[in-house]
Amino acid sequence: MCTLILLFRPEHRWPLILGANRDEMRDRPWRAPGRHWPDQPEVVAGLDLLGGGSWLGLNRETGVVAAILNRRGSLGPQPGKRSRGELVLRALAAETAEAAAAELAGIAPADYRSFNLVIADRRAAVWLRHLGPEAGTGPEAHPLPPGLTLLTAGDRNDPSSPRIRRYLPRLEAAPPPDPGAGDWAAWQAILADRGDPEGAEPLAAMNLGLPSGFGTVSSSLIALGRPGTAAKGLELHWLFAAGRPDEAPFLPRNLHG
Repeated sequence: MCTLILLFRPEHRWPLILGANRDEMRDRPWRAPGRHWPDQPEVVAGLDLLGGGSWLGLNRETGVVAAILNRRGSLGPQPGKRSRGELVLRALAAETAEAAAAELAGIAPADYRSFNLVIADRRAAVWLRHLGPEAGTGPEAHPLPPGLTLLTAGDRNDPSSPRIRRYLPRLEAAPPPDPGAGDWAAWQAILADRGDPEGAEPLAAMNLGLPSGFGTVSSSLIALGRPGTAAKGLELHWLFAAGRPDEAPFLPRNLHG
């Protein structure tokens, strides 16, 4: 059950700010975000060594950002189904978030297990909800309104999710990050929060560590600035914690080298 926080403000100095915790089996191999795909040199994304795709990435030329989350009951690969991580790379090949969403809404429904896929840039943000092969239909495209979106393994801002019930009010009350000033403190604290590990709802914590070996394995903070705010190209920031975000430091990734 990964978590995605999206603050979408098309007219703001920072139109797109994203926070994400990746929850996975700790022994599933991966590499930190980088330029791992020679045929897509403009893409910076985390690499899932098992499936070959990614859970989160961005196109440093177009400013398209894409993130995928499993829906409930669909953790891990399944024989006969394609890796959902490849959809992130397909999204990042598009010129705009809207173009990527339009293309991926046409995928064959039986090819993939259920997922939530968020694709965004400075002008638009779209949530693709795929209920899985059993539904008999392809992904539904839902434009995301300006403001806060919190997404886990269910629907947007879904009050039936214990994690969303706990953290959406905190996010709404927290000061937004100020990437220009390097101030991410409020969101870092939320991403690092372990909740009540001994409580009745351990999955409600933002930062997981379960005895089964499933838990939060990395955390990201991404910001995209408005056009013309950088001396050269797009103004992009990606801070990455290569472990649980209360243990591993958030360090900047090199997006332009």
